[in-house]
Amino acid sequence: MLLAASGVCASAAPSGQLSGVADQGERKVVAVIHKQTDLNQTEMKAGSQAGSTKGILLEDLTWQEAEKVLTPETIVVIPLGAAAKEHGPHLKLKNDWLIAEYLKQRIMSETNVVVAPTVNYHFYPAFVEYPGSVTLSQDTACNMIVDICRSLAHFGPRRFYILNTGVSTVRALQPAKEKLAALGIQMTYSDLNKLHGDGAKQVSKQEGGTHADEIETSMMLYMAPETVDMSKAAKDYDPAGQGGLTRTKSDTGTYSPTGIFGDATLGTYEKGKVIVEEMVAGIQSDIETLRKL
Repeated sequence: MLLAASGVCASAAPSGQLSGVADQGERKVVAVIHKQTDLNQTEMKAGSQAGSTKGILLEDLTWQEAEKVLTPETIVVIPLGAAAKEHGPHLKLKNDWLIAEYLKQRIMSETNVVVAPTVNYHFYPAFVEYPGSVTLSQDTACNMIVDICRSLAHFGPRRFYILNTGVSTVRALQPAKEKLAALGIQMTYSDLNKLHGDGAKQVSKQEGGTHADEIETSMMLYMAPETVDMSKAAKDYDPAGQGGLTRTKSDTGTYSPTGIFGDATLGTYEKGKVIVEEMVAGIQSDIETLRKL
């Protein structure tokens, strides 16, 4: 997540550490978080095996089975989350992919949709100075989504929902939406600026930020705490910066030696629960609105 901008398709020291000598209370809290996560994963798997999920994973079907579910009434969800994008020293490069995978499972468990394979590359120009980060050009990202939707629409579906976990991605998704509309195909996408509503505003205490910050770190502490290293979390916020993140102090870009934009040290499981549950409700609302079109 980070940095909204417009377009058309054509060093802070780590703080708030969880040390190995934390008191018994802290260890119990961490143990409870991990136990709850294990329970959530077990329940999700059990529900899937019992056939209680409403959604269908397209990748698990044969082509004959796909033919039966890809109808004009079908809503196809396409998760979008970067698997190669920096998220500071405390979160994984695959952070957005993890978010997309979590959210797709939540949506599948409660919503009648067909879920296509997760798209793990897209338009992320703000992070290219950090090793491991990958971006597609805006046109490539736009046309990739158009081609995926157009290919699946050939078999019947006319409504698609991009389960979007980025901000800069919108610069390629909006023109893709317009291109598809010209073909008679309805496509809409998650807008993080809208999904992070009153709940996120109420729990957030940081001065500012939008990437690997208090909000995103809290989300991961709720969704996948085993992937977060809070001993490396830091506050790294340059409010005067303009444009993408940069590791070098200059007149251009937003200086961030850590790759964080905000205060990751303020992240907590409890805040994450509020933020994520609000997001899930918003995504479900988006999908039901699309279903009525």
